[in-house]
Amino acid sequence: MKVFVTGASGFIGSAVVKELRDAKHEVIGLARTEASAKKITDSGAAVLMGGLEDLDVLKQGALLADGIIHTAFIHDFTQYVKANEVEKEVINAMAGVLVGTNKPLIVTAGILGLPLMDGNITEDSKAVNAPRSSEGTAMKWAQEGVNVSVVRLPPSVHDKGDNGFIPFMIRQARKYNIAAYPGVGENRWGAVHRLDAAKLFRLALEHPTKGALYNAIGDNGITLREIANIIGDSLGVSVGSVSGDDSLKHFDWMSRFINIDGPATSLKTQQVLGWKPEHMGLVEDMRKNYF
Repeated sequence: MKVFVTGASGFIGSAVVKELRDAKHEVIGLARTEASAKKITDSGAAVLMGGLEDLDVLKQGALLADGIIHTAFIHDFTQYVKANEVEKEVINAMAGVLVGTNKPLIVTAGILGLPLMDGNITEDSKAVNAPRSSEGTAMKWAQEGVNVSVVRLPPSVHDKGDNGFIPFMIRQARKYNIAAYPGVGENRWGAVHRLDAAKLFRLALEHPTKGALYNAIGDNGITLREIANIIGDSLGVSVGSVSGDDSLKHFDWMSRFINIDGPATSLKTQQVLGWKPEHMGLVEDMRKNYF
């Protein structure tokens, strides 16, 4: 299968490209810069030059391919509203040219902010007021007949090279000499290893189901206090609770997410796709690779 991948040189997208190439798929990766293009060609994939705001290029990529995996996102969380709007336009552009075809489009979404069902976010939890709008946008196209499905990622997709939420918390702990957690720190975050997530994207592409929602969950839920304790132990700094203005100062842009409780399961995803997380969990990965 010829697969168009957005975000192909990124932390998650590059793992998806390798997973696809190892499974003998042909890959076309979107690249905004020459450096990204080189990384994609070095992985054995072809390159389509353009960025997320180049909608005609995105349409071209979708038309050239037999399937699309959309992993790209503007990770400037200080402009989260704008990033969401750009992503809506990206999904709308690619899905729009797939009307009348059966080409699978796999869209990335976040799991934080979805409602708990019997204590966990499950595949039956629906995105109503989720911080990220990609799932809702994708599901509208599924209702229009486009063969789109969604892979939901937890806040921590971890591995060497991670530059997401956990590394930011580590940097803030170094900056303020305290590994902080919000309130009592009992809110929980799920996690998944980057290579396990990449395999799930491939399986979702190879076995497409229109309107399917998949949870990429390895660790069901690790408390923010436990994460702070690991950071504190590893850096040799104090560990403590922050709230109110102190929390806003410490967590900065991350404050909009830090208090969300998001334990999640992937039971239906595992049953439907035969996917099973096999790589190390977040706690082990942090202790081995994050400090």
